[in-house]
Amino acid sequence: PYLGVLLSGVHSEFVLWNDHLSYEVIGETVDDAAGEALDKAARLLFSIGYPGGGFMERIAAEVGNVDEYKFTRPMLRSGDLNLSFSGLKTSLLYLHRSMSEAERVNRVKYMASSFQEAVFDTILRKLSKAIDQTGVNRLAVGGGVIANQYLRKKLRALARKHGGEAVFPPYKYLTGDNAGMIGVVAAYRAEKNQFVTDLATLDRLPRMHL
Repeated sequence: PYLGVLLSGVHSEFVLWNDHLSYEVIGETVDDAAGEALDKAARLLFSIGYPGGGFMERIAAEVGNVDEYKFTRPMLRSGDLNLSFSGLKTSLLYLHRSMSEAERVNRVKYMASSFQEAVFDTILRKLSKAIDQTGVNRLAVGGGVIANQYLRKKLRALARKHGGEAVFPPYKYLTGDNAGMIGVVAAYRAEKNQFVTDLATLDRLPRMHL
């Protein structure tokens, strides 16, 4: 078995994956996903459009990935494996608004680094809990956010700490938006004869996790 870890602009999910036909979502995002939170932080701090996660990674590295502002790690006491980043995003907004223009310019890299650290630390703590609960220490990791090399190092370290391993897509382009994913879903829909003749029926089709 593996723990599937999906971290993208739309999804943050932990999936207990016994085989390709037997899996269970054991934790997921309840509002903003990790990638969306990072993109919105980049837009607030640097007026960077989508995608902003890569820019946040570079800026945080410039100040040594320091966690100066120590934002609250959301939902760590929720009793489940779900994730939430909307409150974290609001905390960044309030901090930004409380600063003078000069402070924003001087401290923007530290705000970016602290925000990224809070997002990643929350994911890692929840994932550590998932490993403890399931006893599964092998991680299969995907999604756009894991293009971040700093996060990959942290995920590998977490897996090693639990005596396991973390595997990632072999090519960088597989962590970005991929039309191939749409094609795979379309193929499965076609096999089930789930063709759309009326756009109003789209929302009634069963959700597919791939």
